[in-house]
Amino acid sequence: MSFVKAHYHPFLFALIMLSAMAELGLTSFLIGAGNENGTWPSERYHSMLIMFEFNAIWTTLFSAAYMLWMVGGGSQFLASVASSIIWLLITTILWGTAAGVMYYTRTGGNCALRPIIHRCRQSLTVEGLGWTEFGLCALTLILTSLWVKSNDYRNKQETESIGAGDSTRRLV
Repeated sequence: MSFVKAHYHPFLFALIMLSAMAELGLTSFLIGAGNENGTWPSERYHSMLIMFEFNAIWTTLFSAAYMLWMVGGGSQFLASVASSIIWLLITTILWGTAAGVMYYTRTGGNCALRPIIHRCRQSLTVEGLGWTEFGLCALTLILTSLWVKSNDYRNKQETESIGAGDSTRRLV
C-alpha cells in the first residue's frame, strides 16, 4: 500500500467524520429547541435544518465505515477506491447544495450586536460547518481522483516498459 493511500485518505475521512458529528450535534439541538418552543424563523429554515441533519448522519455513518474499512485493510466492495469516489461525489453535491441554499435561507447575516448564544450565530455556524464539509469532501474527491490517475499512469508506464523490454530481448 503506498504512502499516499495509507495516510492521507483516512486522515481526510476522519476530518470529514468529525466535522459531520459537530454538525449533527448542532442541528439536532436546533431542531429540538425549535420544536419545543415552536419558534422557527420560517418553514424553509426548519426544512434546511432537517436536510443538514440528514447530511450529517449520512456523512458520519459512511465516513466512519470507510475509515474503518481502509484502516482495517478490508477488501469489501464498499472500501474500494471507486466506491469512495462515488460516495464523495454524492456527499459533495449534498453538502454544496445544503450550504448554498442555507446561505439564502438563514436569518440574519451580521450578528455583531446579538448575544453570543443566539439563533443568528447558530445559523451561521450551521452554514459554516456545511461549507467546511463541502470543502473537505471536494478536496478528498480531487486528491483521490488525482491519486487514481497517477497510479493508473504509473501502472501503464510500467506495463509499457516491461513490454518494450520483452521485445528487445527477442531481437537479441
